Amino acid sequence: MNIIPLLACLAPYVARKTLRQMVNIVTAILAMTGRITMLGISRWTEKGGSYRTVQRFYTTAMPWALLFWIFFRTHLYRSGDPYILVGDECVVPKAGKHTHGLDRFFSSLYGKPIPGLAFFALALVNTRTRQSYPVQVEQMLKDECGKHVARTKKSPKKSQPKTASKRPPGRPKGSRNRDKTKVALTAELQLIQNMVRKQLLLINGWLPVQYMVLDGHFGHNNALQMVRQCGLHMISKLRCDSALYFPYEGPSTRRKYGDKVNYEQLPERYLRASETEGNIRTDYYQAVMLHKLFAQPLNVVIIVKTHLKTGARAHVVLCSSDLDLAYEQLVDYYRLRFQIEFNFRDAKQHWGLDDFMNVKETPVTNAANLSLFMVNVAHRLLVDFRQRRPRAGVLDLKTFFCGRRYVNATLELLPEKPDPISLDHIYDQISALGSIHPAPAPINSS
Repeated sequence: MNIIPLLACLAPYVARKTLRQMVNIVTAILAMTGRITMLGISRWTEKGGSYRTVQRFYTTAMPWALLFWIFFRTHLYRSGDPYILVGDECVVPKAGKHTHGLDRFFSSLYGKPIPGLAFFALALVNTRTRQSYPVQVEQMLKDECGKHVARTKKSPKKSQPKTASKRPPGRPKGSRNRDKTKVALTAELQLIQNMVRKQLLLINGWLPVQYMVLDGHFGHNNALQMVRQCGLHMISKLRCDSALYFPYEGPSTRRKYGDKVNYEQLPERYLRASETEGNIRTDYYQAVMLHKLFAQPLNVVIIVKTHLKTGARAHVVLCSSDLDLAYEQLVDYYRLRFQIEFNFRDAKQHWGLDDFMNVKETPVTNAANLSLFMVNVAHRLLVDFRQRRPRAGVLDLKTFFCGRRYVNATLELLPEKPDPISLDHIYDQISALGSIHPAPAPINSS
């Protein structure tokens, strides 16, 4: 449970002074209670962890993407397990006027745009253990041009004399098909693409990653082309009313689109599985379908849930650019996307993603990255911690470090330290106070 050897793998990539500060800060965050701010951290650090030291750490530019990857490769990677890349946005509410990147972003928790900061995170999800590990975090900034245009009132249109004749209906003669693979990426998609390429460059074949999973916000052709340009297959969700078509199977060679998909009457030949739980029947349909706004065919899985008593129906449309992916894996991979939400929850609840009060660019970047880096540190510490307490969670881990901090502070006041056997017993007893899942009592051999 010592932090120094845990972070020793980062020594070649950061300065020795910065690493020493990081060890002190990580230990304090694990032990502290209350809001995780620079002032709060300085109150819980041991020798060499003054407020000025914490402030120096937060104002130091650090290669966080590299640090995330080195820590994951050293402590969290499991050889032979398959991994997928997951991306999602996290909105953190913030007050004030001067925080870097402060704007109004839509928050799904509040159901409306709120003033705050937005961060986009990438995570590697182990599909066997079903654990998510953050590997990269970037702050999202609103496009200044887009904001200006949105806030400018539209000038009224001037009526023009109708001198020119109207264009006849239909497609103009001589017009050519547009290549849908050549798309203009928005600033958001460019940021995500740069993050994915940087991550693949860090991985450099260390582990095979084939799929990137994104939520329904990215269920469009531009996002799919962005992912394909990175050499990955995308898994996402389409709108429930998406205009999908079956491929034409008739004699004509020039016709591309067949019948339009009717979600109320899906052909039985595309039914892959059906299961019933209580009064709910779930049907899984899979087929290769076409969408007129997408450049390529899609591997589509439609999940239909039917209430057997009332007959009410609801459906979800998942898609992938990999036409050979089985429906079980496609559905399972999209479900695993939600694991990154647990990373955001832990970072906000335990590691200060909601608490930091920094306003400048570098401190804000360090605060957000440190909070999600602590998620990986907690994952690694819980592996050893659960050998004695199998049901232990993050709160038990924080209680353990908090008890150790109190014991260390008490020992400094004693004229003589107890013997090692008594010292271990004191550590065990004090660190168990307030635990939700305490260690099992030792079996008395007598």
